[in-house]
Amino acid sequence: MAKAYWVSAYRAIKDADKLAAYAKLAGPAITSGGGRFLARGLPAKVYEFGLNERTVLVEFDSVEHAKAVHDSPDYQAALVALGDGAERDLRIIEGL
Repeated sequence: MAKAYWVSAYRAIKDADKLAAYAKLAGPAITSGGGRFLARGLPAKVYEFGLNERTVLVEFDSVEHAKAVHDSPDYQAALVALGDGAERDLRIIEGL
């Protein structure tokens, strides 16, 4: 079974307090669901049409695991805490 990856790009952070509340809940929800944080932060360098925005990369054992964590009550509570505090682009991509 191929691994899966969450790629989350933060287009805009509107409320740092809401983002902090989200992070406090989201991190444990993701790791308890088997997610492994591989990278997070601002890019070291951007090329072509790249945007200098916070990006988070999380590895899961499968697409099914990644979707289950996203849809879990614990992660959904983190999303409620985030509310309109950030604009994000979250994708789940299947590994090769």
